[in-house]
Order: sequence, then structure tokens, then C-alpha cells
Amino acid sequence: MAKAINNIRPVYQPGFAASPPIDQTGVEERASRFTKRSIKKESKTNGLKLVLNMIDLTTLEGKDTVGKVKQLCYKAMHPHDALEGLPTVAAVCVYPSMVKVAAKALEGSGIRVASVATAFPSGQAPRDVKLRDTRMAVNDGADEIDMVISRGKFHEGEYNYVFDEIAAIKEACGDARLKVILETGELGTFDKVRRASDIAMHAGADFIKTSTGKIQPAATMPVTLVMLEAIRDFYYNTGKMVGMKPAGGISKSKLALHYLVMVKEVLGDAWLNNEWFRFGASSLANDVLMQLVKEKTGAYQSAPYFSVD
Repeated sequence: MAKAINNIRPVYQPGFAASPPIDQTGVEERASRFTKRSIKKESKTNGLKLVLNMIDLTTLEGKDTVGKVKQLCYKAMHPHDALEGLPTVAAVCVYPSMVKVAAKALEGSGIRVASVATAFPSGQAPRDVKLRDTRMAVNDGADEIDMVISRGKFHEGEYNYVFDEIAAIKEACGDARLKVILETGELGTFDKVRRASDIAMHAGADFIKTSTGKIQPAATMPVTLVMLEAIRDFYYNTGKMVGMKPAGGISKSKLALHYLVMVKEVLGDAWLNNEWFRFGASSLANDVLMQLVKEKTGAYQSAPYFSVD
């Protein structure tokens, strides 16, 4: 597995209070270089299919209905009826109250059911409420839990509290995988993003995730690069792979392909699958499908030819 990493082994040992300082200018400059790559023809088509297979189709609105969730699940299983050989998306993500609906609709498809929990998106609830929220989703059929950290406690320097809460939620997940949302747009600096990433991984996160998608800025390439490098260093120090999920703000195929280039160059091919990398960006699916139609037919279809998620 070590061959999957393309960078030099770091010499420091990460910790809550001693995460390495981040060179903001260096991160931004390196992230910008990934956007200069050009991917065309067969490589582009293969990349687009890979992006589609990494998407978590999501509906997280107060107006969600059973019918809307069922429609989203149908789209997850049948991204485009006119295109043959397309992969499905990775997962459908819903509130805990809709997990049973999604689990029944997706039964036998191989598509995972993900559910936000822990008082998403604010995270402002007592721990016992967060634990009940998590257990409810898992008991109803969730394969994955997307939790939000207590950013207030993080900003107060209560790192052990944040760690203990993540560890408790991880235990409540049982066999379900845990994605830990940092809400990077509220953390403020790359140094804080790195520290929160380290805490989440040491506490047992299976994935670290940028954002809820409910605030701006959401996912950005520089923030994602900081988190990918944290995953790389954690792997070097522990031998444990952790997944990455940028969420929010990724709506165009070209940008998604740039993210894949970044993942390959920072972590290697082992992370280029939906077991270890996801996009939390439902609107991205339609743009990927438009691009795939263009690659096959030479002409774009307009937006009305695609279902609104």
C-alpha cells in the first residue's frame, strides 16, 4: 500500500496541538497548478465516469418528501437511460427520517445509503441527542454517517471534547462508516483545517469531509489539498487509509477532474475509487452526464433533458 503514496515520508509526528504549520501561499500555488492540466478524449471519458461513480447524490432540505427521495434513488441507479455502460453513483445521502425510504428504494443496487446526523448542519445539540440521531439512522439501514464536529468547542480550544465526541459517534456507528464534516468555511485558516483533520482521523474517522454545503465558502481546492496532505501523513504514521470528501461548490465536470488529478498526485491510485474519495455535489451529476453525452454524440443536450435533483 505504501507504493500508493507519491510523496516523501514526513519526519514529524502529528498531534492535536502540534499539527504542522501550513504555508498558505505554497498551498494555494500548488493547488492552482492542478487546474492547468488538460484531460481529453478517452482519458476524459474515463475520468467523467469515475467522477460519476464517486458522487453522493444528496437531498437535505426541510421540504424533502418520500417521493423526492424515491426519485433521487431512481436517478442514482439510472443516471441516464440513453447512455449504456454508465456506473451508478456511490451513495444517496438523506436525513435520518428518510433512511428507511432510501434503503428500500436502493435495495440490491449496491448503492450505499448515507445519512447526516449529529444535529446537521449546526452540530449544536447535546451529545446524547447526537448519539440517538446516529443510532436511529444506522438501525434504519444507513451504511454511512456524515457527522458535523462541534465547531464552537473547536474554536474554544476544547480539542479533547471534539475528539471524544467523534470517537463516541464512531462507536455508535457500529459497522457503518463515519464521515466527519469539519465545515472548513467556519474554521478560518489552513492551520485550523489541518488540526481539525488530525483530530478527526485520530478519533476514528473513516472519511474527512470539508463542508455541510450550507455555508460559503464550501469545498475549495486549497482546503482539500491541506486535508489530502493530512490524510497522507496520517497514513505514513499509522498505516491506516482515510477517505476524503469535498462537498459543496463543485458543480462542473472540469473542476471535478482537477480534483482527481490532485488526489492522484498527493495520495496515488489507491484513493481513486469511491471507497476512498467522494464528491458531495448533486448538481455535479447532471454536468457530468451532459459532458458524457457530448463525448458520445458530439452535441450537448440542454438542461431540461436531465432530472432536477
